[in-house]
Amino acid sequence: MPIRIYNTLTRQKEDFKPIVDGKVSMYVCGPTVYNYIHIGNARPAIVFDTVRRYLEYKGYEVDYVLNFTDVDDKIINRANELGESVTELANRYIDAYLEDVKALGVKEATYNPRVTNTMQEIIDFVAGLIDKGYAYAVNGDVYFKPRAFDGYGKLSHQSIDELRSGARIQVGDIKEDPLDFALWKGAKPGEIAWEAPWGSGRPGWHIECSAMAKKYLGETIDIHAGGQDLAFPHHENEIAQSEALNEKTFANYWMHNGYINIDNEKMSKSLGNFVLARELIEKFNPAVIRFFMLSVHYRNPINFSEELLGAAANGLDRIKTAYFNLEHRKGASTNLPEGQKEWQEKLAMFKSRFEKDMDDDFNTANAIAVLFDIAKEANVYLQERQTSVETIEAFQSTIQSLLDVLGIGLEGEAELLDEEIDALIEERTQARKDRNFARADEIRDKLKEMNIILEDTPQGVRWKRG
Repeated sequence: MPIRIYNTLTRQKEDFKPIVDGKVSMYVCGPTVYNYIHIGNARPAIVFDTVRRYLEYKGYEVDYVLNFTDVDDKIINRANELGESVTELANRYIDAYLEDVKALGVKEATYNPRVTNTMQEIIDFVAGLIDKGYAYAVNGDVYFKPRAFDGYGKLSHQSIDELRSGARIQVGDIKEDPLDFALWKGAKPGEIAWEAPWGSGRPGWHIECSAMAKKYLGETIDIHAGGQDLAFPHHENEIAQSEALNEKTFANYWMHNGYINIDNEKMSKSLGNFVLARELIEKFNPAVIRFFMLSVHYRNPINFSEELLGAAANGLDRIKTAYFNLEHRKGASTNLPEGQKEWQEKLAMFKSRFEKDMDDDFNTANAIAVLFDIAKEANVYLQERQTSVETIEAFQSTIQSLLDVLGIGLEGEAELLDEEIDALIEERTQARKDRNFARADEIRDKLKEMNIILEDTPQGVRWKRG
């Protein structure tokens, strides 16, 4: 079965056919680096990293580009506020971004281009658009003319007249048409700037990604991705300027992830309800945050609350506990290759279901449901009188390989698990001595969720895996 991707451009699922067999070119719009990222920025990082991982799981070689906008009005203003250079500020927040997403299990990109390292390509791109009549320079600024590009609005599915009705020319504006957007902004006194044929200045936002995608991936790419908020105007403008200059399709598949709501209200800086990723990482296991983000299909909005994150933690614990229950039983198992065929067939069926769900527009929510079913079957298997090392390892291998696709590892947890259980039991014992029965019951319930059965004996509390 081929992978099917929902293409924002056509508003339907399409069979994925890369330009080059066995290779995928993928461009994801990265952050404007003037602050730490919030969980809204973390969602596309996690989602499209998972898309990349699944493509690699299916045997594709993926050239994955995620850019940094390291010069921009917001960056300049923030640098001025803090009394440091644009470069110092951008470098610090790029490092912070990479640190945060690494904690969330995001693989390193093939390339992380920066605007400031792509300046000549941007200038050449703008010059080409001027030469072809799609752009014009005025007073040191350069503007693109959407009306000159046939098909403007095709990504957002709006006509140019509908778009024009929402555009306005401000007092003192030098644009020819309200829809015209900046490719280059003339320098203001004291601002960081680069020399160009039409005057000193810096790029507009939209041109940057077009130039970087072309430099690192070519004139036509397989997948262009980003948050839903980027579809218009950013990605719409990218299509117009790229296809105007190159006279080729810019990207064959456009993917956009949905918004994040905070306690059922849309996350917004103006509402003050945004949550920084690094604050969340300090409070919760990053693997749980990632698991939570993937528990909803990427195109759907996702509602965030600490209660829901706690539920995700319990869900991930169920899968991991099943894995380590298998590990615990392995030493008491024997080689029983005969008579274990039915379990091997069940695992093959689960793997097939997982792939079918991921092939269907990367449906991680359904794929996670498959992992829950595998964990349930593993616990059923462990009730058998005799268990096979071969079958146990097959269960473990399946769980591990499918979690790897989701970017969730199991490393280092086997050694910690017994110690964690002993510590919780000790805390429960002390809580009972202190007559803090609510806490004792809470710990007992948590251990029960982890499939740990407690036995109170005259010699003290013993425990076993269920």
